[in-house]
Amino acid sequence: MSSLLDKRLIFVTGKGGVGKTTVATALGLLAARAGKRTIVCEVAKQERMSRVFRREGVGYHETELAERLFAISIDPEHAMEEYLRQRVPGPLYQLLFENRLFQYFAAAAPGTREFLTIGKVWELAQLERRTAGARPYDFVILDAPATGHGLGMLHTPATFRDVARAGPIQNHADRVDRFVRDPRQTGVLAVALPEEMPVNETIELEQALHTRMGMELDAVVANALYPERFSGEEGEQIEAADGTHPVPAVAAALNAAHAEHVRARGQRSQLRRLRRASAANVATLPFLFEPELSLDSLERLSLELERKL
Repeated sequence: MSSLLDKRLIFVTGKGGVGKTTVATALGLLAARAGKRTIVCEVAKQERMSRVFRREGVGYHETELAERLFAISIDPEHAMEEYLRQRVPGPLYQLLFENRLFQYFAAAAPGTREFLTIGKVWELAQLERRTAGARPYDFVILDAPATGHGLGMLHTPATFRDVARAGPIQNHADRVDRFVRDPRQTGVLAVALPEEMPVNETIELEQALHTRMGMELDAVVANALYPERFSGEEGEQIEAADGTHPVPAVAAALNAAHAEHVRARGQRSQLRRLRRASAANVATLPFLFEPELSLDSLERLSLELERKL
C-alpha cells in the first residue's frame, strides 16, 4: 500500500457496475486515516460518494466530508470557465465565455470534456495550485469513467498536445500528459468483479494501458467476493440433496446454500485466472450483505484495503 500512497494521483477505473466509487471512497478513507489530505473526484455529476456522508450535492466545490477527506464533482463547463479565467485576460475572458458560438464549438470538439476534466484533476494534484487561495492535497483520487472511457481520458492530454503542436494549450497538455505518465506521480487501480466479463475487461485494460500509454497497472481490486462457507465435500453433499426436503424452509435453505456455493466457487476460478494474467497485485474485498453501504461499511472495506494492498 505504501507505494500507492506515495503517489499524488490515483485513477480508479473498471467495467461499469463493479464498485469503482466504493473502492475510490474506501481508498480515500484509508489515505485520510494515514494522515494525507485527500480529495476524491467524481465526474458527470454522480455525487455517489457525498450521499454516503449525507452531504448530497457538493458540486464543483472542494468540500470536506470527514477529517482530511474532501470531495468534488467535476463539471467540464465549470472547469472550462476556471481554465479560461486563469489563463485569459479579463475582457477577453468575458468575451469568450459569454460567446455562445465559442462555447458550442468548445463543447463539441472531440475529447474537450475529458481534457477539461483531467486538467482539473491535474490541478488538484499540484503542490502549487493555480486556484486562488486553494491549499494543495497530498493525495488525489479520480473515480474515473468505465474502462474504455477511462483509458481515453488518460490519453486525452497527449491527443491535445499533438493536435495543438504549439502555444499555451500544447504546453499545458504536455505538462498534464507527463504528469499522468510519470509512475512516481500517478498510479492506476482497476476494479473488477470476480466474474468472466469484468476479468476479461481488466486484462484488456492492462494490455492497452501498456501499449497505448506505456504505463503499468499498479493494482487490481477484485470486489464483492463471496465467502467460502462450505468445503468441497460439503458442497457436494448440498448439491446431492438437490433442494429436496420434506420441510419447505429447509429445502429453500438448501437451494440458497447451493446457489451461493456455486457462485463462490465460480468467483474463485475467475480470481485465479485474473491473478495468472495480471502482473499487478490483486487484492480482494468481500461482498457485504447489506442493501446499501453505510459509512461504517466503507470504513471496514478501507481497513481491508490497507491490509491487502
